[in-house]
Amino acid sequence: MIAYTFYEMDNRVRRYAEALAQRGDNVDVVALRQEGQARTEMLKGVRVFRIQHRTVTERSKFVYLAKLGMFLLRSFLFLTWRQLRNAYHLVHVHSVPDFEVFAAMVPKMTGSKLILDIHDLVPEFYASKFGVRSDSLVVKVLIAIERASAMFADHVIVANHIWQKRLEQRSVKPSKCSTILNFPDTEIFQKRGSKRVDGKFIMIYPGTVSHHQGLDIAIRSFARIKDQIPEAEFHIYGTGDQVGVLRELIRTEALEDRVFLKGVLSLDEIASVIENADLGVVPKRKDGFGNEAFSTKILEFMTLQVPVIVPDTMVDRYYFNDTVARFFRANDEEDLANAMLEMIVQPERRRDLAARASVFIQQYTWMQHKCEYLELVDWLAGGDGGLCTVARSVQGPGFRDQ
Repeated sequence: MIAYTFYEMDNRVRRYAEALAQRGDNVDVVALRQEGQARTEMLKGVRVFRIQHRTVTERSKFVYLAKLGMFLLRSFLFLTWRQLRNAYHLVHVHSVPDFEVFAAMVPKMTGSKLILDIHDLVPEFYASKFGVRSDSLVVKVLIAIERASAMFADHVIVANHIWQKRLEQRSVKPSKCSTILNFPDTEIFQKRGSKRVDGKFIMIYPGTVSHHQGLDIAIRSFARIKDQIPEAEFHIYGTGDQVGVLRELIRTEALEDRVFLKGVLSLDEIASVIENADLGVVPKRKDGFGNEAFSTKILEFMTLQVPVIVPDTMVDRYYFNDTVARFFRANDEEDLANAMLEMIVQPERRRDLAARASVFIQQYTWMQHKCEYLELVDWLAGGDGGLCTVARSVQGPGFRDQ
């Protein structure tokens, strides 16, 4: 597996790798390294090679692309060296970026099968991250790269059904494309018992600290209600290029003792944090990218029976309804503030949403769906059963019908 990510914090990459390792496959992961981490480590049967250091603070598109290019070169050299020593049956490349799939050129040429797993649509992601017009030349180039990358791969996995339809219209044949949502791994996200007895009301957001996630909206919304609910706090876990912006906003709103930037935790640590929270907040913007990007953190909240506030984006309305989540008008600070206040002062409403979501989520965990991925791997590697994976995935899980 090749992924421009921190392996121990990436649920999607980890669950694939661990599922394969658990059944006896030999799995190598090539990923990024944080300060103080070992360059090579064995984690739950998976060999992790951290080939490039990264701090997630780049605000310049040129710096961002330069880091992606360096990772492409390093992963190409690493993968070529490993392939010539002991060939892989399959290489699974995780995007962003799409062109990282070409790091597997030598394995592909020497018989290995190749999966391109598109976590985010790069043209839309790039346009949102750097404020580029959707009809600009650079976006058109990124679409061309997306198309070439999809053609190079033997199969394409997409992170949600809305994006699958988009890709099938512009970049990939339906016969080689399927959707696997970022389902929570219940071996990690399982209830172990809340330990909080501090009398506070803790709202949390765990994830990337980027503009499209709308955390500035959430902070300003919290500022509107802070005096009415003095016991409430808002905790933000994660890192990204908006950390400095949020820190200044917290200072400007005089929220230093109420809103806290907690930094990065591993998946196992964040699972405990979520379980001990009173309310989850997903404040995504309803822009081109945020409107369509699926938030796995919503499923994680539901798995741990924590009620959640979500925006009325296209993707969230596609998968969820008002019986399992409290919706608010995306981008609307006042409406989000009203949703926060309602959920804080109405414990019965919180318990009802959490209970309904707990039943709803039982069908949509990684344990229920990992066979789809394992069958796809076996089919590509020359085994049996992969065709049923594609058929089931294309049909979609029908969340919105529950």
